[in-house]
Formats: sequence, structure tokens, C-alpha cells
Amino acid sequence: MLIMKKLIFVSLIIFLAGCQSAYYAAWEKVGVEKRDILVDRVEDAKESQEDAQKQFSSALDEFSQIVSYNGGELQDVYNQLKNQFEASEQSAASVTSRIDKVESVAEALFDEWEEELEKYTNNNLKRESQNRLRDTQRRYKSLVSSMKKAESKMEPVLSALRDNVLYLKHNLNASAIGALQGEFNGIKKEINQLVLEMNKAISESNSFISSMKSK
Repeated sequence: MLIMKKLIFVSLIIFLAGCQSAYYAAWEKVGVEKRDILVDRVEDAKESQEDAQKQFSSALDEFSQIVSYNGGELQDVYNQLKNQFEASEQSAASVTSRIDKVESVAEALFDEWEEELEKYTNNNLKRESQNRLRDTQRRYKSLVSSMKKAESKMEPVLSALRDNVLYLKHNLNASAIGALQGEFNGIKKEINQLVLEMNKAISESNSFISSMKSK
């Protein structure tokens, strides 16, 4: 019976996901507040960035091997680069989706927090809560700014990989590999910058999560 109730509740949560206010209300009924959901979503976003780091680095490794081509089936070379590009696209989409979810719950949390400040009758407690809100908003703003900056570095890399995949698709010959060699250093620089910005965002995420759990 308990398992059945849990299954019903999970199904309800999934159904209500399309209506954010109802979704959050359903979680609150079982003791999960918006701040808890925010922390979970920041952790999810951090994990997606870590996965994207690995994927883009893997794409760079594959590209490096391709420009060092020394014989073999060119169709296989193309397929390998295409697979890395598609996996990188999926990783980038996951990062964007999870950042959007962070922003969604953060907006709901801060709106609720602002509204509830007006319910205080004790000015000292109100002031303390207001200070905590401002501090959390400041930390959050820094977090999202860092996440967005890292996110913005993905599209130039994807565009460069896409161009090279398309070029190789229609030019499966050794001279095409030579053309890709000229692109490698630029892509390498962009991926290294992406990894650097994601490291900063991951560090910001860890700091934000720690601050939320300590309050």
C-alpha cells in the first residue's frame, strides 16, 4: 500500500510539472520546499556541466586524431567526428535545459520570500530574513552569470564542429583532412576556454550549494 501511494504521488508530480505552482505545492505537502528543489536543480546543472566538459574534451581528442589521419577508411573518420558532434549537441542541450530549471524555481522562491516578508510582525526577524534573502539573491546572481557565461561558450564550438562535419561529409578525401588541420587550433582554443568557464561555473555551484545548506 505504501509503495502504491508513493507511485501515485510520483505520477501526480510528473503530471503537475506542466503547472509550476501546482508542482511546487505538491512537493511542499511532503516537506520539500522550493529552496530544496533549487539546491537539487543547481546540483543537476553542475553535473550536466561536468558531463559537457568531458564530452567536449572527448570531441577535441577525436578531432585531434582525425587531423593526424594516416590512412584508413575515410567514412569511419567522418562517422566518428559526426558522433562526437551529436553527443556534444546533446550535452549542450542538457546544460541549457537544467539552467532553465534553476532559473524557474529560483524565481518562484524569491517571489515567495518577498511576499512572506510582509507577514512578519517581529521587525528584527523580518530584517534578518530580508538580509538573508538579499545575500541569497546576490549569490544566485553570481551563480547564474557564471553558468550563462559557460553556456555561451558552447555554441561557437558546436558551430565549428558542425561546419567541419558538413565539410567532411561532402569531401571524403585526404585533402579534406588537410583542410580540417587548419581548423584544429581554433577549435582547441575555444574548447579550452569552454572548459575553463565551466570550471568556474562548477566552483560557483559548489559555493552556492554549500551556502544554501548552511542556512
